[in-house]
Amino acid sequence: MSYMSKPDRLHLARHGADGLRALTAVEEVIAAGPLDPTLLHLVKLRVSQINACVFCVGMHIREALQDGDTQARLDHVVVWRDTNLFSPAERAALAWSEALTVPGNGADLDSLHASLQKHFSAEQICSLMLVVVMINTWNRVQIGAHGSRF
Repeated sequence: MSYMSKPDRLHLARHGADGLRALTAVEEVIAAGPLDPTLLHLVKLRVSQINACVFCVGMHIREALQDGDTQARLDHVVVWRDTNLFSPAERAALAWSEALTVPGNGADLDSLHASLQKHFSAEQICSLMLVVVMINTWNRVQIGAHGSRF
């Protein structure tokens, strides 16, 4: 039985509606915030790849394409360090996102933060951290739910 064909085991809307509403409210704050939607998609896709969340990877690819990103860029998110398809700001955000997603990986957070400050305001950096926190949360919810819709 594949990951996506397993029976639902988490029904957040039914048994955790208050929590789902709270998570959704945070997503609305992020969407209305200071970061470009293209960057949001890239970060959400990369973190979902790291976390091996099949459902979220597919969803963020679809959303990024709908918002105008290219298939070539999305295909290369997994190897973003080895391509010139991403801007310095995107690269700084992806490095920061990876460091926050895989704690203890030896990343120099001070250096990564300094790199972020070259491209983003304090408000944008806070928003970026919130994006990383939320996509890690959604990845874990989706993995726990076997990718079922709530």
